[in-house]
Amino acid sequence: MAKSIREQTAADRGYVDLHEHIVALREAGLLFEVDREINKDTEMHPLVRWQYRGGIEEEDRKAWLFNSVTDAKGRKYDIPVLVGGLAANSAVYKLGMGCELDEIKETWIKALNNPIDPSEVPFDEAPCHELVYEGEDLLNGFGVDQIPVPISSPGWDNAPYFAASHFITKDPNNGIQNMGNYRAMVKAPNRVGFNPSIELRTGGYMHWEEWKKIGKPMPCAIVIGAPPIVSFTAVQKVPEKYDEFQVSGGLCGKPLNVVKAKTVDILVPAEAEIVIEGYISTDLLEPEAPFGESHGHVNLQEYNGFMDVTAVTRRENAVMVSWVSQVTPSESSAIKRPAYEAAQIEHLRDHLGIKGIKHVCTHEPLTSLHKLIIAVVDREMPRTEIWRALYGIASLRRAEGKWVIAVNEDIDPDDTNAVFWAMSYRCKPHRDVEILKNKDEGHGPRSLQDSNDSAVLIDATLKETYPPVSLPKREYMEGAADIWYELGLPKLKPQRPWYGYDMGEWNEDLETMAQRAVKGEYWQTGEIIAQKRRGDLKMNTEVRTLGEGTPGAGDRKEKGELTWDGLKDASHSLRVQPKE
Repeated sequence: MAKSIREQTAADRGYVDLHEHIVALREAGLLFEVDREINKDTEMHPLVRWQYRGGIEEEDRKAWLFNSVTDAKGRKYDIPVLVGGLAANSAVYKLGMGCELDEIKETWIKALNNPIDPSEVPFDEAPCHELVYEGEDLLNGFGVDQIPVPISSPGWDNAPYFAASHFITKDPNNGIQNMGNYRAMVKAPNRVGFNPSIELRTGGYMHWEEWKKIGKPMPCAIVIGAPPIVSFTAVQKVPEKYDEFQVSGGLCGKPLNVVKAKTVDILVPAEAEIVIEGYISTDLLEPEAPFGESHGHVNLQEYNGFMDVTAVTRRENAVMVSWVSQVTPSESSAIKRPAYEAAQIEHLRDHLGIKGIKHVCTHEPLTSLHKLIIAVVDREMPRTEIWRALYGIASLRRAEGKWVIAVNEDIDPDDTNAVFWAMSYRCKPHRDVEILKNKDEGHGPRSLQDSNDSAVLIDATLKETYPPVSLPKREYMEGAADIWYELGLPKLKPQRPWYGYDMGEWNEDLETMAQRAVKGEYWQTGEIIAQKRRGDLKMNTEVRTLGEGTPGAGDRKEKGELTWDGLKDASHSLRVQPKE
């Protein structure tokens, strides 16, 4: 006999629910549990924010579970709050995805191309319906006010805001649902805000426009806490023909369990922690914000939508999820980044047919993923294809890609110093820079002077052979690392380039001289070069231009044979590790 939904395990479903995920975090040593009272209005987010702004390495960040939550008026809540639980670092994200780090981008691409329809379960079997509150209950302590929603930026925000709020809406014309993650201001026990990203043309906003055309309020369900694969797809931008639940199924390879909501005609995840149901007015808007935003500035007050709540349903042992989402890096940006990068790779590789794309990096710190995008391309990639990739990145979404840069595989796209190095020595602006006009201003502080924007496309790839990188060769750096650890010094965290490598202009004569030097035989080199004295040349004349003891151009290494040993490591995180 088939198991009921409540009897199913993660193996049965193909994915973990939030409670199983918390257990996995605890067992992996990735969960920091706080049992002392924490004020959600003044203490919770500032405490976790230090994890991102206090010099803590990414690998040392953890998920936080607050078990004793209070507010500024001393109210105590029976719902714990999980912050950083989905993407405090890559290890946390990996647990939720259920795959290895080097498989994440291809897992996303596979899910986007192989969606799986969800499976509807009976209403009374769904964990999200263990407790149901509607009508007068909503005004008697069991509305939105029963949920311990933190204030994200105390001192700036004008109220608590749901940050991990997955809005589920439906197109009134074709019935296709959409799930998007938008902030939601807590306005009353039975009223919350609705602020979709208009500049990104999110599904929730497009649905709102369609409901407005037919003169009806828009039915909506807001999911607060869900299986990780649901939250991961809530931030992904998928074609409107798909329901994000189908992509969630594609991520795990099995259908997602869904159930009908109590008071609106919407399907919600059966294993959701909390669901807020209601209708969003299409006639009226009301002021909302200030609120600290992910672009690093406070979003000032503006008119936005609002939802009149008709029901709150939840699990008996519900966990409220909140994301640290303002100045990046943050949990919110860490959740979005793999999916955004996978979408760009799929667009370039599978839709535009561009070969040679190795990686697309959406820059995270402070810039919030949208503005600075770096494409890592193969050394053999034709320049025409490099430019097609740059234009392709800038065109995928109307407000994405303000600074788009192409680099080769020896440049770590996460190291802006290395990117600037490539821009400084591999790029000539008069030849390798283009300005793309008439871009959307996008997500960020809105200009009152000029709402039009533009994009700068930069080809910072190698166009010819170069001399070697002037660092000791790998063997000497690794030997020195052994001595470093013998001396008991701290763990090394090298940044590329951390050793020298050839870029096409090295030859046998030069290598012979270098080998003499490390053997202490450089006097011999001095004797040889003394025999090549000339009086007919200007200072700084390069020997390679004279053909003296230098192979001809045809004997030099071809550009595809540059000795970038180990620099193509898929993890993009080369490390010199201490020996066991």
